[in-house]
Amino acid sequence: MAERCEEGFEQLKVDKKDFVVMTLDDELRVDQLCSDLLHRFYCERMESGLTPEQATALARGADYFVRDFVISIKSRSIFEETPGIVRQFAGNWYIVNTLEPNAQELEGYLAGIREFYRFLYGHQLISPRFLQVIEGECADLDFYTGRIASFWDITGDGYRAWERECTLKDE
Repeated sequence: MAERCEEGFEQLKVDKKDFVVMTLDDELRVDQLCSDLLHRFYCERMESGLTPEQATALARGADYFVRDFVISIKSRSIFEETPGIVRQFAGNWYIVNTLEPNAQELEGYLAGIREFYRFLYGHQLISPRFLQVIEGECADLDFYTGRIASFWDITGDGYRAWERECTLKDE
């Protein structure tokens, strides 16, 4: 995030159809579009008065969720208003794909996700209802802390039951 931010911004122009992933080539193209959008998010956070460190932490959290999970793992558009997507990330994927998952690190990611979706809402790119869903899922830290603890308590063939409680499978 060390790139410079221009002073002031012209209106953000986003065609949501450009963020749809259908092929591997789409995934690479959408990944770049998301990277550009995350940079804009970072710059706007800086313009709102955050320090570079604060803006970087938020952008890093949003980036990990958006590019590594939503685009790469779920092959979804960031504008697809899918309830439960943060819950799948924080209550399952993050835990399974992190060497030492912990609530403090996860809380930082969730703060970035929440602020990024507030940014999208501020540019009228998501609905107010979906923003409420995202904010609610980001606020459920007790659930995610419990999921981390129960992950470490898995014995024998207990993983399947643990995974079913907060599955990555779409219904």
